Amino acid sequence: MNKSDVTGIAQKAKYAGLKLGAAGTAKKDAALEYMAEGLLQNSALIREANDIDVGAAKKQGLQSAFIDRLTITEKTLKSMIDSIREVKALKDPVGEITKAWTRPNGLLVGRMRIPLGVILMIYEARPNVTADASALCIKSGNAVILKGGSEAINSNRAIAVVLSDALKKADLPSEAIQFIDTTDKDVLYEFLKQDELIDLVIPRGGESLIRAVAEHSRIPVLKHYKGICHVFVDADADKDMAKAVCFNAKVQRPGVCNAMETMLVHKDIAGQFLPEMITLYKKAGVEIRGCERTRGIVHDIKPATEQDWFTEYLDLILSVKVVDSLDQAIGHINHYGSHHTDSIVTSNVGHSMRFFREVDSSTVLVNASTRFSDGFQLGLGAEIGISTSKLHAFGPMGLEELTAQKFVIMGSGQVRE
Repeated sequence: MNKSDVTGIAQKAKYAGLKLGAAGTAKKDAALEYMAEGLLQNSALIREANDIDVGAAKKQGLQSAFIDRLTITEKTLKSMIDSIREVKALKDPVGEITKAWTRPNGLLVGRMRIPLGVILMIYEARPNVTADASALCIKSGNAVILKGGSEAINSNRAIAVVLSDALKKADLPSEAIQFIDTTDKDVLYEFLKQDELIDLVIPRGGESLIRAVAEHSRIPVLKHYKGICHVFVDADADKDMAKAVCFNAKVQRPGVCNAMETMLVHKDIAGQFLPEMITLYKKAGVEIRGCERTRGIVHDIKPATEQDWFTEYLDLILSVKVVDSLDQAIGHINHYGSHHTDSIVTSNVGHSMRFFREVDSSTVLVNASTRFSDGFQLGLGAEIGISTSKLHAFGPMGLEELTAQKFVIMGSGQVRE
């Protein structure tokens, strides 16, 4: 594939998207079932292709968090299949009338959900995105062009072939799922110029990738740069609950964007809570970087710098700060956070409601781990990405976020005076 092929691929996607947008729910659901069955039947081939990618990544000495996202285990593959079937089970948003009202002249005005059109997905070492994004786009009537990272090219190619074949079996255009089988960045930049054929770009990966896409794209880009997520342990927190939530938020999978990077603890509970919590973290191999007040309670930890509060570690590293109040916790989150995901542990209903209202993040939780900021976990079937910008979508994106709304108007011969 070279730069001259790009417009042709985008044109095929545009045409396929129009046909897919007009397809009924039954046909789209049939395609999704063929996709799930295809992944199951070809699991050995997909795992073999993934082994090649993982082996190459290890030889390059890539970070453990990167390799974790790259690896397709039996559990990962099952999750991909389950996600496709959960998307299949969801209500089709296309054609839904979300609001309707009658004007004084008798015109019935409504809003109808329609597909966005063509989605360009750009992503790094996450082969599951190939399946998740394709499933969500097919159900919502959108064509998708997939551009995975070079480190996962064998895995993504194997998955994309299965998914495209599934469309043929359902008598839908196979060009509704297209895989860019090249690592040439110039080809990618050429796709980012196709603003008349591609409707939305969704990059998923590290900050450098997302900023590069945003810089070069003529097409709207839906993005989030970082996942600097917080848990605030309030003075009224149940201590055992707080320990469980905070441990899970940091340790369960530290290399993902919804893992906690900073733990805030109210001063009234810090003396009791921090020694036990930090002991648990140390046993799990977590490096703690604390503010002066934290280090006054637990002495053998590294000092936190100003830069630590802005850092997405994606590793077993955690910054910890003791705060005086809910106001100070909210202020810290809104200043240092990335509008991604933040949680409070508290039994105070008033504090919970204030946290919901005042924390300027796309996902806000009470008494639950930040790790739930995920489309599958929130019942969206899967997610195509997480947006921390507020235009069009905010937070994990599922089917509805892959649609726009047009006005539909039913008249009985009205003319404008």
